[in-house]
Amino acid sequence: MNLTFNLLVAVCLAYVAFLFVMAFAGERQAARGGGLLRGPGIYTLSLSIYCTAWTFYGAVGYAARSGLEFMTIYLGPTLVFVGWWWVLRKLVRIGRAERITSIADILSSRYGKSNLLAVIVTILAVIGTTPYISLQLQSVTLSFGVFATSGDAAGQTSLAFWVATGLAVFTILFGTRNLDANERHDGIVTAIAVESIVKLVALLSVGIFVVWGLNDGLSGAAATIAASPLADWTATPGRWAGLIFVSAAAIICLPRMFQVLVVENTDERHLATASWAFPLYLLAMCLFVVPIAATGLARMPAGANPDLYVLTLPLAEGRDGLAMLAFLGGFSSATSMVIVASVALATMLSNHIVMPLWLAWQGQGRASISGDVRRVVLGARRASILVVLAMGYAYYAVSGGTSALAAIGLISFVGMAQVLPALMFGLFWTGATRIGAASGIVTGFAIWAWTMLLPVLMGPGWLPEGPFGIGALRPEAMFGLGGDPFLTSLLLSIGLNVLVFCAVSLLTEPTQMERLQAPRFVQVFDRAARPRGHRSGSAGAEELLVMAQRILGAAEAQALFGAAARGEGRIGEMPHVTPALLETLERRLSGSVGAATAHAMVTGITGDSIVSVEDLLAVADETAQIMEYSAMLQSQSDELTHTAEQLREANAKLTALGRQKDAFLSQVSHELRTPMTSIRAFSEILRMDGLEEEERARYAGIIQDESQRLTRLLDDLLDLSVLESGQGTLNRTRASLADILDRAVTASGQTGLDVIRNPDQEDVEVETDTDRLAQVFINLITNAAKYCEAAAPSLRIRVGLQGESVMIDFIDNGAGIAPRDRGLIFEKFARLSDQASAGSAGLGLAICREVMMRLDGTIDYLPGQGGAAFRVRLPRPVDAARAAE
Repeated sequence: MNLTFNLLVAVCLAYVAFLFVMAFAGERQAARGGGLLRGPGIYTLSLSIYCTAWTFYGAVGYAARSGLEFMTIYLGPTLVFVGWWWVLRKLVRIGRAERITSIADILSSRYGKSNLLAVIVTILAVIGTTPYISLQLQSVTLSFGVFATSGDAAGQTSLAFWVATGLAVFTILFGTRNLDANERHDGIVTAIAVESIVKLVALLSVGIFVVWGLNDGLSGAAATIAASPLADWTATPGRWAGLIFVSAAAIICLPRMFQVLVVENTDERHLATASWAFPLYLLAMCLFVVPIAATGLARMPAGANPDLYVLTLPLAEGRDGLAMLAFLGGFSSATSMVIVASVALATMLSNHIVMPLWLAWQGQGRASISGDVRRVVLGARRASILVVLAMGYAYYAVSGGTSALAAIGLISFVGMAQVLPALMFGLFWTGATRIGAASGIVTGFAIWAWTMLLPVLMGPGWLPEGPFGIGALRPEAMFGLGGDPFLTSLLLSIGLNVLVFCAVSLLTEPTQMERLQAPRFVQVFDRAARPRGHRSGSAGAEELLVMAQRILGAAEAQALFGAAARGEGRIGEMPHVTPALLETLERRLSGSVGAATAHAMVTGITGDSIVSVEDLLAVADETAQIMEYSAMLQSQSDELTHTAEQLREANAKLTALGRQKDAFLSQVSHELRTPMTSIRAFSEILRMDGLEEEERARYAGIIQDESQRLTRLLDDLLDLSVLESGQGTLNRTRASLADILDRAVTASGQTGLDVIRNPDQEDVEVETDTDRLAQVFINLITNAAKYCEAAAPSLRIRVGLQGESVMIDFIDNGAGIAPRDRGLIFEKFARLSDQASAGSAGLGLAICREVMMRLDGTIDYLPGQGGAAFRVRLPRPVDAARAAE
């Protein structure tokens, strides 16, 4: 088989198409329940994105240049998974409890949901990861170059661009299909698991070929190693310890590793399998690194790139099929890292920079949730993916790559290790503060950039005398520390990071929100140590639901609020805005927009923010003077808005009163005209000659019934008018509630209604107008008899005491009143059935409401009781209430 550049491109396209199919299959399988795709095996394989092109190609080159030092990049993660498993378990538990979306999100959430801290970590992650993405593009381009002929060289010019473009399409397609942290990227995880198998099989195949095909077995391979420069290598303990440390930190702090380790975890128990399976995977990946490196040094010509021995050794021996497999292994190593890193960085950029700036642009508080936020978040994440990959490609195009793949990998490792102190102290020290965390990270970041990143970007020998001639600040020997530049930079950056972090944390006090959040992290396994971070505030459930729908989607948001309402026994209604509901809602929103932004949205509506929205958006503020002036303008704007709202409410009330007056007059005229028309018509019939006595009696009865109906209507109208005008007098006396109920049941005369009472409950003394209270009871009993449609209608009267009040519930066994009608039943002329069936004008409950207001009590509809239920609440006599205490 003749491997040409064009054939290689065709194979890559076919392989990418295969990954698309696997990703789609993974998403469909996960939607049907997951099965093996959400098992510990897939989870362990997804962790293999740690093994990028750096480890697939670069480990061999590292071994050829530095001997067994390459082992440190495998020993660090192994020690973490074997010895620090309990720390990983704590991270995963926190991630699931707090709906964490990224390494920046967990630090933001721990330190008082500080968006400023998240912004710092995001910037550090982007700067530290962009060269690493460039490294993956470089590895793919170099591997293509091995197969390219002279005629194919021109095709490599734009190869990195098209690789980055293809990865962007794949990542956008499978990385931004949803927002919620629980709806994980199953398609991407499936594709990564497949790629992890491909790169492992590829590296093992090359290793087996080298040992048994080129060296005739283990003894021959051992002889080749003994004859190579690797045999003369000696370890440097300090450098080994430093490399193991940064590799161990990388398995936790790299954005892509945190994504698969914490965010994509579906079951905490999967860590138990990964604790031994992932170290075995790493062992298999490094098993043949030394034989391949030694054989390459012995067989390949001088000047050959040792990073590419995995490809060039099979090609030199005419093993095109093996070379193709090795190429696909390297391609898998590079692309899997780029895909997950892009998802992780895009989430951080969207949640902690783009969305806060968009919220600030939209306006604070309630204006922050206007518009389709769900669409904005998805658009921000897709744009961020394009930006991240464009930066990686631009870095590669400008720098032209590096001769040693491992060098830039170490730089990224040390850079992201700067978040480790803030993360670890945050998990175990409640006194750690966000100011301390930010100060430590910024200090470490600055030293790392000065001593490691800039020398690589600017070239060797940069600033040989130091800035402004200050030798102590020379990047290669800062503060006069010579020796290994890597070890010097690591010790200085991490050491000063920890020192500044601890000192500032001891000198500053945690904010109220930090005090609330600290126990949730430090004592995450103790459920009792989780204080609430919200008050109920002044928000209505409707406002919160509108915001939730715009981010979570209508179905999920309504399901969340419906579950909360059912838990309160308010089926079919909106739930009360409780601290528990606000906390649950914020956790759900944080899965879509991050903890800090979710907190800003919720507290912006409830008005109970412990940290201000200005603090959360501090990255977008320029000076304290502008902040103060903006706050003054905002205060004036709020006053004007409040005044305008009051005027709108007053105008709405006046309009409603006008409509109510017109409706009232129309209804009264109709109610009076109907019986009068009947009386007039049948009176004229009675004056006619030739009527039989039976017909005359029937028509006279109709006239009498309509007259009584007209009399009742006029009595009700006069009664309601007197009550509303406050002209009626009350005759308050002490009486037994049982006697009043006896009187009402007897006076209602309802023989077809089974009234169920408990005499022991009714032995309560009240001070009230007994006639008026009996009028209310009679109306409720009569309504139950009229409207209860059960086969055997019954009415249960329940009496209870609550503080200084007496509660009397009237509950029938009918169908109840629909939620949409409950706001009308106490209005004048409001009937839920026609007059013929109900036989009333619809004034009864309106009179009951006015009576109870005059008696210093209330009458309300009581939902969730099975049938129609009304609660009458009366104040107890003062001496009786005190005696009960």
